[in-house]
Order: sequence, then structure tokens, then C-alpha cells
Amino acid sequence: MLAEAKLKALQELVNQSSRDEVLWMSGYLSGLISGQGAAATASGTAVAQAPKPAAGKVTIAYGTETGNSKRVATELAGKAKKSGINAKVVSLDQYRLTDLEKEEYFLTVISTQGEGDPPAGAQKFFDYVHQTDKQLPKLKYSVLALGDTSYPLFCKAGEDVDAQLKRLGGSQLVPIQKCDVDYEDEANAWFQSVMQSLASNGSASSAPAVAPAPAKKTGKKIYQGTLLTNIILNDVGSNKKTHHIEIEAEDLAYEPGDALGVVPKNRPAAIEAIFKITGIAPTEKVTHRNSESTVQELLQDKVNITYLPERVVKKYAEVVEQNIPATRIDLLDLLRIYPVKDAEQFKEVLQILEPITPRLYSISSSLEAHSGEIHVTVARDEFRINEELLCGHCSDYLSGLPEGSRVEFYIHKNSQFKLPAPDKDVIMIGPGTGVAPFRSFLAERDAVGAEGRNWLFFGDQHFATDFLYQTEIQSWYETGILSKFNGAFSRDQQEKVYVQHKMLENAAAFYEWLKAGAYVYVCGAKEPMSVDVENTLLQIIGLGAGSSPEEAAVYLEQLKEEGRYLKDVY
Repeated sequence: MLAEAKLKALQELVNQSSRDEVLWMSGYLSGLISGQGAAATASGTAVAQAPKPAAGKVTIAYGTETGNSKRVATELAGKAKKSGINAKVVSLDQYRLTDLEKEEYFLTVISTQGEGDPPAGAQKFFDYVHQTDKQLPKLKYSVLALGDTSYPLFCKAGEDVDAQLKRLGGSQLVPIQKCDVDYEDEANAWFQSVMQSLASNGSASSAPAVAPAPAKKTGKKIYQGTLLTNIILNDVGSNKKTHHIEIEAEDLAYEPGDALGVVPKNRPAAIEAIFKITGIAPTEKVTHRNSESTVQELLQDKVNITYLPERVVKKYAEVVEQNIPATRIDLLDLLRIYPVKDAEQFKEVLQILEPITPRLYSISSSLEAHSGEIHVTVARDEFRINEELLCGHCSDYLSGLPEGSRVEFYIHKNSQFKLPAPDKDVIMIGPGTGVAPFRSFLAERDAVGAEGRNWLFFGDQHFATDFLYQTEIQSWYETGILSKFNGAFSRDQQEKVYVQHKMLENAAAFYEWLKAGAYVYVCGAKEPMSVDVENTLLQIIGLGAGSSPEEAAVYLEQLKEEGRYLKDVY
């Protein structure tokens, strides 16, 4: 026990110190206890020395979709190097799988996508650790899993990697840390625990796994907004319905390139039909995942009843004790085909239902230009199944909201899709609703007076009916904010013309912009648009440089490494 005066002095020192400084002090004190915390100078005065970490080399591998995992891994590597650890950062899509059995200290930062899947770039590594039986007895590892608690399979990819490395004989350096959208505090606390373990006296292999230091739980910030505008951007006669939606909210904080996350409410007609079939009272109170609400509130706002995944359908079959083929189906259709016995059995069904998955929409506004507002561009998704016209859950919900409606949403940061310095040139390729973030980019660059040139490639079906944000784009072109603009309207001539065709028509100028340091951004459909655009980009590089396809591919990889070729595709 310290004397009161010493305790007060220690508390003041800790309160005035950064997280890294507190970490250093912790290691230093451990070193003092073991007789390694001081060294004598020539004059005989003891001088404090930071304890040397037990690990000389650590690999930090990341799997990312939006760039958050890469940013975290890079920042943590910087901290490790300042502490005397040789930290190597590598993307999992570049990681040589045979190196895993040679690793001693291995940290993984990985996000989760869709139905609990790893990022596309991490799929090869993910499959390898699931399929191999090669044991890793000398591996000390830890996993930092990034996710979103709004999704039912929160951090599932990270959990799976952690379980497989353990199965292969690896020992946890630090237990897995699962992080929500606001991950900074938890990530730093996890890494502090990693550093403490690495800096501990003796070999980390003989030390038990250290639980991550507690972090301040922040969670994502939920905004309560008011819908100001909901208009259709397409003209009469279009095959599409693209809505421009403006929402007002207090204390907004976002950047161009970020996305708006919204949890759609379920359709009232479907909920009413469920009440009629099951006989359950809308006002009856139930508890679902430690939260009490009425059945009406649960079905309306909280649980997914649309296009249930196979894992939920399987659980439903167990509840109703019927054989149901593996399929995806709406809850209402399940109840009609394989009905529950009574309202009590339906309460069991409620317990297996998963939370509504949020949908993400690229933000199409800039706080510099649209203070206090956030805009999104929403294509109402319509499709037919068995001759029945159906609509996408969230696009139907948002597009049907009247002005004045209250809207709950959150901001999904995308550190991988950000504007460069104001003096850098930008090439933006965004057909259809892919133009959304580029409206944000152009509004931002216009508002701040950015000096760099801007070139936009936009495409859709018809010039007359589908030229989204035509007036604004023309205005930016006339005022010089847009240095170049190319539109590709596929159905306005006999032979279809897409954005990649316009890129190739302007190959020489495109390559000149690349040589001058331009940043290239692609947003929109992953298949086939982004694939066609990338193949065309390789052609342009080959033509401009007079290089082989292999050399063009190397050039493109260099653009990716420099952060000059960025995609936000879906």
C-alpha cells in the first residue's frame, strides 16, 4: 500500500499520461521487479530503460472490405515499432499461406461481411485455416474482430479464424476482442493487452493469455432524423425509380465516402396477416434477446420476417416438428405452409428470429455544402418471383416515407474510400446509384475550393429519363468544378454503351491523368460493372505505357498499394 501522498502523485501522473505512456510504465515497473528496469550510467546514476519485448518480430495481417481493418493494423504496427517490435503489416490476400506454420507471433485484424463471411480478400486465408490440418504448436496469436452488432452474425469471421487457429494448436497471446462500429477504444485496449503480454518478462509462450484491458463501451451513435425531401430523380417514362432522400439531424458527423446505415421497419400488411394466422395478441409482452417489448413492436421494428436465412428456417422446422426443405422464405409464407399449433408455439418461433439487418447507402451529401443534413440515393428494387412483383425490403421502406417522417440511422465509416488532398486529381466512375458518393465528393471539393481536377464517368439507361443529378452535374461542369464529364447512356442507341466504353474512348487522356498522380474511384455494382471497369483500366494502362498485360497488372497493384485505386462496390 502506498502512502497517501505517493498514491496521489501516482494518480496524477497516470491521469496526465497517454495510453501508450501508461503501457510503458506498466512494463517498466515489471522490469524493475525482475531487476531489468534500470541501467547504470558512467556516473553511477540509475537511468530508466523500457523493458525489451519478448517478441522481436510480429506479423499483423488484416482482412478488410471498407479499409477499417487495414487502418487499424497499420496504426497498431506503428505503435509496436515505437516499442521496439519489428511489426510486419500484410493484407490477407497477399499473405503466403505456407508462412503461417513459421510464424511465432501472429495478430489478425479481420472484419465480417454479409452472412458472417470474411472480406473477399481474406477468403483464401479463411478457407486455408478451415481446411488444413498442419499443426501450429509454436504459434502465439490473437484476433481483433471488427463487426456491427446490428447484424445477427456479429464478428463471425473473426470468431471462426480464432477457433481454427486454436484447433491447429496455436495458443492465444490475448483472447479475441470483438468490436462494434465504434471500435477505436476497444481496439486500443486489445493492443495494450497484446503489448503487455509481449513485453512481459520471459517468453510469451510460457505466460497465460492476458484478458484485454477493459475499454469504454461507446457503441454506434444512433441519430434521430427528420425526412425533409423524398423525390424521384428519374423522369416520366423511365424503367427505374431512384429516390433522392434528404434527412435533417442534430450533431451530424460524417465524411464524403461514408455510408448511412438504416434498419427498415417491417411491412404493416405482413404483420397484420401474421397476427391473424397465429392468433397472438399484438399487445402481449415478450422478451427477445434480453429486451422486453410488445409483439407488435418486436415484429414491426426489431426482428427480420423477410427472406429468412436457411439456419432460421431449420430452427423453425424444429419448433413446429415438420420436415421443411432447406430454403429462404418469408415468415408469413412459412406460417401459411407449415402453421404453428397456437399462439404459445408462435412465441417459441419469435425467439429464433434474428434482428433486422441494417442496409448501407453511400452518402450523397457533404456537411461543408449541406450543413445539418445527410442525403442518400436509393434505387427502389423491384423484382418478380413466381409472377409476383416484390420489392427490396429497405428500398421499399425508405422510398415510401413521406416528408416529416422520423428516421433512425447511424454512420458507417469507410476509411478506404476517402478524398485525397485538395490539390490531387480525381477520376470518378459511378453508373446508376454509384454516382451517390461522387455527388458528395464534388459538393465537398466545390465547398472547400479544392484545386485538384475532377473527372466523372456516369452511366444509366437513357439520357432523357435517367441522368441522375443532371442539373447539378452540368452546373459543376460549367463552373469548372468538373474538368471533364463523360456520360454513357446504354439504351439511347442500337449498340449498348457503358462507362468502360467511354473510358476506352478517352484512354490517352485517362493515362495522362494517371501519370500525373490522379486517384481513381469506382462505385456501383460489383458484377459485372466493376469487373468490366477494372479490365478496361488494365487495357488503358497497357496502351498508355506500351506494356504487357502482366506489366499493366503490376502497375494497377501499385496504384492499389498507393491508395490511388479505390472501390466501393456491392
